[in-house]
Amino acid sequence: MKKRFYVISILILACGLLNAQNWKNPSEKYKNAYKKYLNASCPVPQDTIKHFAYFSRDRALIIDHLFLFESEFEGAQIMYSWKDLEPIKDQYDFSIIKKDIDYLKRFDKKLFVQLQDATFSIKYNAVPNYLLTDEYGGGAVMQYNDDKEPEGWTAKRWNEKVQKRFALLLRALGDEFDKEIEGINLQETSIGVSSKTDSSFTEMAYVEGIKNNMLALKTAFPNTKTMIYANFFPGEWLPFNDKGYLKSIYKFGENIGVGLGGPDLMVTRKGQLNHALSQMHEGRFTVPLGIAIQDGNYISKTGADKDYEEDKVNKKRKNIVPMLNAFAKDFLKVSYMFWANQKPYFEEDVLPCLSNK
Repeated sequence: MKKRFYVISILILACGLLNAQNWKNPSEKYKNAYKKYLNASCPVPQDTIKHFAYFSRDRALIIDHLFLFESEFEGAQIMYSWKDLEPIKDQYDFSIIKKDIDYLKRFDKKLFVQLQDATFSIKYNAVPNYLLTDEYGGGAVMQYNDDKEPEGWTAKRWNEKVQKRFALLLRALGDEFDKEIEGINLQETSIGVSSKTDSSFTEMAYVEGIKNNMLALKTAFPNTKTMIYANFFPGEWLPFNDKGYLKSIYKFGENIGVGLGGPDLMVTRKGQLNHALSQMHEGRFTVPLGIAIQDGNYISKTGADKDYEEDKVNKKRKNIVPMLNAFAKDFLKVSYMFWANQKPYFEEDVLPCLSNK
């Protein structure tokens, strides 16, 4: 009996020490998760993931692109700005989407639409000009990075009048393309805005605005895969400053049938690991999950990083595409992967690994 009591005491002590260690540094909970997949190799085994080539707004690049001739790719993900689709209030122009659908069909490929209402360039605002008036509270606002430098624009997603105009755009798109496209996703929730940079902004209004946009998306596309890139929220930083914003979006998406995911498959960075990636890993979902491998991700960078130059890539780099795919399949359990058409990685790393020829 004493021996049994001793063993139990040791186990309790060990669990206590483990919990103490986790409490001391909970941000490192998944920092080594990727190592399980380091031995993955090319070619990537066939699985149930639907792979798409991502072209951002460079839609002209799909013409005669190599992915068109690879059966492993379901199609292309292309970004279309709100401004391009509604140049004048209530006058919609979806001709470029129709053109891309028709072209992809020639190769038995599908289109996955990404709807742009935010940018990462101070030179381009994706919101229609008619919204940039007092009637809509200015419609859009400048975004700022952590160094308080301007880095782009975002629609005022927290403004109810802007939300209503966005819902009308979604409804028009749904009337035209529901069942015609593979899917449609809203951009990432991460924005560089606070009440200090815009007095009309509040954290709760932003969260509710995102939910309203998600519901409008699902209502407009009842027969098409819908998704939102839910990664970060202003005023919240997991796991230390958890206000429930991001978690509520993942719960809401599951409840209303909107898929969830994020940009930047960064398996070694705590920021991504503790937000979108952990939400996907820890949740139990019936909605589709998706992850994008965007510019820089092929060498564990993001488009915001300034410590590398794309035209000076190390040719002896390690191809991490097999590891990323294995991580996404097993750890995240995604249904969709969106591979950025970034040179030279897409042609030199992605295509050889995903091809079964």
